[in-house]
Amino acid sequence: MIKKCIGILSFFCCSCLFGQDYFPKNDGVKTTNTNYTAFTNAKIHVSSGQIINKGTLLIHNGKVISTGTNVSIPKNTKIINIEGKSIYPSFIDMYSDFGIEKPKAQPRSRSQAPQYDASRTGYYWNDHVMPENEALSKFSYDSKTAKALLDAGFGVVNTHIQDGIHRGTGALVALNNKEGNETRILKENSAQYLSFDRSATSRQAYPNSIMGSIALLRQLYNDAAWYKKGLSKTKDLSIEALNRNQDLIQIFEAGSKANALRADKIGDQFGIQYVILGGGDEYERIDEIKNTNAAFILPVNFKDAYDVENSFLTSSLALSDMRAWSQEPTNPKVLADNNINFALTTHTLKSPSEFKDKLMQAIKNGLSKEKALEALTLIPAQLLGQSTAIGTLNNGAYANFLITSGDIFEKKTKLYENWVQGQQHIVTNMNTIDIIGDYEFSVDNTAYKMTVEGDIKKLKSKITSETKTLGSKISYNNDWVQISMTTKDSTSQDFIRIVAHVENDAALKGKATLPNGNEIPFSAKKSTKAEDDSEEKNKKNDGSKNNIASISYPNTAYGFKTLPKQETLLFKNATVWTNETDGILENTDVLIKNGKIVKIGKNLSDGKAQIIDATGKHLTAGIIDEHSHIATASVNEGGQNSSAEVSIEDVIDNEDIGIYRNLAGGVTSIQVLHGSANPIGGRSAIIKLKWGESADNLIYNDSPKFIKFALGENVKQTRYSNGVRFPQTRMGVEQVYIDYFTRAKEYDALKKSGKPYRKDVEMDVLAEILNKERFISCHSYVQSEINMLMKVAEQFDFNINTFTHILEGYKVADKMVEHDVGGSTFSDWWAYKYEVNDAIPYNAAIMHNAGVTVAINSDDPEMSRRLNQEAAKSIKYGGISEEEAWKFVTLNPAKLLHIDNRVGSIKVGKDADVVLWTDHPMSIYAKAEKTIIEGVTYFDLERDTMLRSEIKKEKNELINQMLKAKNKGLKTQPIKKKEKVDMHCDFIGNIIN
Repeated sequence: MIKKCIGILSFFCCSCLFGQDYFPKNDGVKTTNTNYTAFTNAKIHVSSGQIINKGTLLIHNGKVISTGTNVSIPKNTKIINIEGKSIYPSFIDMYSDFGIEKPKAQPRSRSQAPQYDASRTGYYWNDHVMPENEALSKFSYDSKTAKALLDAGFGVVNTHIQDGIHRGTGALVALNNKEGNETRILKENSAQYLSFDRSATSRQAYPNSIMGSIALLRQLYNDAAWYKKGLSKTKDLSIEALNRNQDLIQIFEAGSKANALRADKIGDQFGIQYVILGGGDEYERIDEIKNTNAAFILPVNFKDAYDVENSFLTSSLALSDMRAWSQEPTNPKVLADNNINFALTTHTLKSPSEFKDKLMQAIKNGLSKEKALEALTLIPAQLLGQSTAIGTLNNGAYANFLITSGDIFEKKTKLYENWVQGQQHIVTNMNTIDIIGDYEFSVDNTAYKMTVEGDIKKLKSKITSETKTLGSKISYNNDWVQISMTTKDSTSQDFIRIVAHVENDAALKGKATLPNGNEIPFSAKKSTKAEDDSEEKNKKNDGSKNNIASISYPNTAYGFKTLPKQETLLFKNATVWTNETDGILENTDVLIKNGKIVKIGKNLSDGKAQIIDATGKHLTAGIIDEHSHIATASVNEGGQNSSAEVSIEDVIDNEDIGIYRNLAGGVTSIQVLHGSANPIGGRSAIIKLKWGESADNLIYNDSPKFIKFALGENVKQTRYSNGVRFPQTRMGVEQVYIDYFTRAKEYDALKKSGKPYRKDVEMDVLAEILNKERFISCHSYVQSEINMLMKVAEQFDFNINTFTHILEGYKVADKMVEHDVGGSTFSDWWAYKYEVNDAIPYNAAIMHNAGVTVAINSDDPEMSRRLNQEAAKSIKYGGISEEEAWKFVTLNPAKLLHIDNRVGSIKVGKDADVVLWTDHPMSIYAKAEKTIIEGVTYFDLERDTMLRSEIKKEKNELINQMLKAKNKGLKTQPIKKKEKVDMHCDFIGNIIN
């Protein structure tokens, strides 16, 4: 052991000898400190799993030489005895913008024309992609912020420019306030950073949605692969930087569980395993999070309790927000329990000084201290590939360590010093005597009790006499205490001033100055019992742990405690609307098994089936909405005149309450369409409303491929005050289509030729249309444009699948039949903008009678809940039969979506997507009693009534817990009323989830 230590010492001495700096010194004599420093008799946490009691830590030249109980100490060693104290590795924050000024947003005005092209040349075509950025190019060491981080226990940060979709590389920096960047910079290119967020420094319009960001990243990776082969004809410094740094750790700022899963899909597609910055809500979908196989960086900015004293404002609080306050502190524990690697970060905290209190919440909610230490030291070091240099106190590591009064994860523990690269940073003087606790004293024959609380640098005092609390202030510096307090006589507003020296036993001795100026001796003795009980007292009074709210799926109001299971169900004596040649069957039984309709008839039986008495009730196929914008995080990518590369499937929001509300209206399937911001929109998602399931599980298996096109005012930006994007006329819209399909035809020919080609997702999608592999749903109103698009399609030898809205369809119904295109329309909307002035409520009936396959759609989250009544309007306007009108919202939209082989009617072999109605399904009195998808009951009227009561009870319990938290002095936040954003065809932006 001694020989080993001597060898290590020799190595470091040689390193010091040959590693002398070559800079001239003009401010004094140039000397080299060759001394060692040894910290003895300490409890040393070498790493999260290795502890040495009464050990010695020997450091030299900024590195750890040795740790142990039998360390050989050289003669030229400064020995510091820290008996009774503990040493830990300094913390690492691997997600920071330390030393980098926050990018300033470009000034914008409503009259300013959008920017569609990149502002740079020689770089990638999109300003929001900046792999060439290097943190060091913008880095300036910030001593003030460094001090705050050092005081919180951090010794190393991984910093980067927090701006843009691809943000370039970060730098690993030691918080060494006493030396320069030549020593502090541990690694100049430590990681690549990505996000879904646009750059604040550019006004380039694309992307303006999450799905646009996803598509942009996919295209970037495709372009990087093409460029790497040397096939690009132009130079791209952005892609060169991306390829050069491809082996670095890739850190993706997701900020929510939903975005974490979206980011992971991109990584999986291109063989990249991201480290993901989470949002603190990962516990809600922990199985999906675990399946990413990603390591996470977890923020600890847990929600404060809401101030719920105003009952009117409190009524606007969503249950999900209230639960988050209760559940978020469990997030680290849940990840730990599921063996998911994670590091902790100060990211999103207002100040690093908040970090310990937040971390203590996580520990009180089950996170082990060992795991907490690991998440702040070894794990971030390993993820950064720096575990031999930082994160432990192993021999050869940087001398980055903390000296504490005890267990660092106890509230009463004091952090004395934070050493970084062997440089001392004093947080709290190690020799400062602790005066926190309870005291008793007497002044001028009056007895007082005093409690001193808080941090040693910012103490608070509470002084009482008998039962009266007096105003008081306390300060403590250099072993002297200054106290000012009011007298018992509140009418006089007089003060007693005390100055006292702190003795070794924490007793106070000095003098008190009375209101009349007389000085008298003062002494106060610290209560030893209070010291012994302080930790238990803190646990009782901190109020940070309550009964944790249960998680549901989704974790909102009306969610399931456990996901519902497929059942065998037998409906007896129902009026069955088959939508088949059998028509409407009275007093009929329907058996559902294994998610399918297996029998239809009378007097059916099944020993394992749950019997449902449907006497006097109506059983129908589930309603299908051909045109919806619920259940998505974004609806338009309008930054370009074509966004075929984007997909709604990437941004399905499985927690949208609109799903549950649609189920309550008997809706089982919908097509979630891109909006109408551009002539060629994004790809659709056809989903089943499986409330509580993951986003992926909502999407149809082997889903037919659809894309949204649009005509009219929206795409030519008629109502934009600053619209300049091509096209600006209806003629221009036609040319957009011709241009894009001409390019797609050329692209497809090159692709099929076997020659090298640059993969272009947008062109791939348009080529699918030309190859009749993808269907078009087109937003349309005016007959001239409808005619135009049919002619363009025929020119390129394909058909339009569906004209949606199609409010002038009655004018061109014969041409629609000839083209074999369906019509999905509103029942009676009209005159809400100029191009719909000719709309009539007879539109659906006229198209139907001409032979067009007609559906009634919603394009609205409220209307979609009553599509059964919208269908009934066609009986009034046009004399459509009840059965045919009902097909407008069931079988016909299924045909338009090419899923009628699975859903849309009650037929043996089809999916068991059915609705039991209390009354005639098109009656205004009818309610969906049960809505069933593939044999699973996702909505039940009786359960809904019970849930309303449970939700009220749960909210009341959480309100009481929040009131208790406020009464205990814990921080609260004001209630900000949030209005649910309902998205329609013209909505621009994202729903944050």
